Formats: sequence, C-alpha cells, structure tokens
Amino acid sequence: MRRADRLFQIVQLLRGRRVVTAADLAQELEVSARTVYRDVADLMASGVPIEGEAGVGYCLPRGFDLPPLMFDEDEIGALVLGMRMVEAWGSRTLAQRARSVLAKVETALPERLRPRLEAVAMFVPPDLPVEERDRVELFRQGVDTRHKVRFAYEDRKGAQSRRTVRPLGLAFWGTTWTAAAWCELRSDFRHFVPQRMTGLELLDETFEHEPGRDLDALMEKVAREQEGS
Repeated sequence: MRRADRLFQIVQLLRGRRVVTAADLAQELEVSARTVYRDVADLMASGVPIEGEAGVGYCLPRGFDLPPLMFDEDEIGALVLGMRMVEAWGSRTLAQRARSVLAKVETALPERLRPRLEAVAMFVPPDLPVEERDRVELFRQGVDTRHKVRFAYEDRKGAQSRRTVRPLGLAFWGTTWTAAAWCELRSDFRHFVPQRMTGLELLDETFEHEPGRDLDALMEKVAREQEGS
C-alpha cells in the first residue's frame, strides 16, 4: 500500500469509530505501530484534527470530513470514458446515473479543467437495444434486492424453457452481457444471455444468503473449472 493510500485509510478508520489504538490501526493496515505513530503525527502536522495520544488511542471530532478530492487531466479522461461506456452499454437507469455523475463532476471541477470533460476524444457508440437494457436493469434489481426472477429462455440450440432463478451478478464482455444465477430448474449455477430472455419479471419472493448457492460459490466453481482446463 502506498503511503498516501495508508494515510487516507487511517483517516477513514478514525472516522468510523470512537477511539482507535495504534495497535488496532497497525493490525488493520498490516504495518508496525511505529509506522502508525509516525503517520498520525504527520497527519496532525498537516492539519487533520486527530485527538488522542500514543498509548491511549486516537479519534476524530464528530462531523469531520475530508476536503473534496481533485482530479488531474488523465483521471478526468478515465472517468469520462468509463461513464460513456456505462451510458452506451448499461441499463437505462445506469445510463442516467452515468450522466448524473458527469454533471456533478463538472460542477465540482475548477473552471480551467471543465473543458477537459468535453475534450476527451474517446467515444463509445451505443449499441444495446432498449429491450436488453431493460432486462439488464430488472436483473440488476434482483441482484441488489435478492428477489427471484422468472423468465422464458431460448438457448443456442433453440430449446425453450421457463426459468426461476436467484440472480447473483452481471458480467459485461465488451459487446454483450451475461447474467449469473442459481437456476431452480437445473438446481445448479447457470449463465444467461439477456437478449434470449423474454417475459422477464421480478418476483415478490426473496431469497437469503445460502452457502453453496451464492456468488462466492459460483466464483469458486469457475476458478476450479479454469484450473482443470
């Protein structure tokens, strides 16, 4: 971890708790207590209002917040490109959020840097049909709220089936999305292509975290398959 990142993390840890000892900070950051003492002293010297002392613990006054972060020109370029990708290939809701993020960034930038938002010459042509955007958005809602999803599905060979699934995640592959889920019909993990879904609906029925049927278990299965290939 870079020292700048460590200093930032110390402030974040102090914001989230009442009193934190140097030993706790050292364990969290995987550094020595001596390093923590030195970092805290430097933060205090730079004006961060840390209260406390070595051997007792540290805290920050209630309501303390960091000053707003500033972007350099390369970071602005990365941000704009990322938001353009979300706007072009994300769901309609995510596209709206991407535009909102850029608008907020523009208002926060100093006047001299605002033209950079429009000057980024990297573009992402929109190529995701409205229907597919809506399916991605509904599936994403299922992931976020842990509501089951039901839909009709046609596989590559044209076989049709009716699926009720536990939505676990979404992956974007540059030109298309895939939806990862625990399929109740197959009693196993399955990946679905949203453009092959029809009649997609978010059910009232929810599901709880269940080891062996969650995203962690799916990722472990994928890792094992890759090792064996």
